Amino acid sequence: MAELTLTTFNWVPEPPRGLVRDLRVRWALEEAALPYRVANTPFDDRGPAHLAHQPFGQVPWLTDGDISIFETGAILLHLGERSDKLMPTDPRGRTEATKWVFAALNSVEMASLPWTMSKFMGHPTDTAAWKFVDDFLKLRLRRLEPVLGPRQWLAGSFSVADILMADVLRVVDKFDGLADSPACRAYAARATARPAFAKAHADQMAHFAAGDKARGA
Repeated sequence: MAELTLTTFNWVPEPPRGLVRDLRVRWALEEAALPYRVANTPFDDRGPAHLAHQPFGQVPWLTDGDISIFETGAILLHLGERSDKLMPTDPRGRTEATKWVFAALNSVEMASLPWTMSKFMGHPTDTAAWKFVDDFLKLRLRRLEPVLGPRQWLAGSFSVADILMADVLRVVDKFDGLADSPACRAYAARATARPAFAKAHADQMAHFAAGDKARGA
């Protein structure tokens, strides 16, 4: 089996730590107990070598032998092929997990990202633009509430769909955006209470802390 290498930035400023999306991949790798190593790409120099793997200059990307994959949804679906701890083995379960991977990214994160970025940047919340963004997210959360209420996990068993959906929701919850969405909040808390998430989060924080020391050297 080819070696898995997760590449992320060698350093980021403090505010986004714990939120950089290599965490999603770390989480999946830890859930599946797949051996991997972490490689660095310079935060301050996103040159041709970086863009050859990630054309938008972002992170993460995963290499699996001679295969290089970017976008966390694509990476997690690839890892789902590696482990039944990440993807159901029956056709119905696989279809459920796959559709909720895309829903997490295209329906929920599409609404949550402008909202969380506005909160993160401290933009005013008394404008018509903010009301549009806020109403859009609240509508998506209202639609998600009855889905998550009766379910422990989206596809029956824990899967890559839950990693993505929970990671999207936990960022909203960081800014108290799930106050009126108890099922969403409980689901995100349930997912992030898993030991694999705790390890992935701690490892990311330690990785960027090591980057502080390297920059200071």
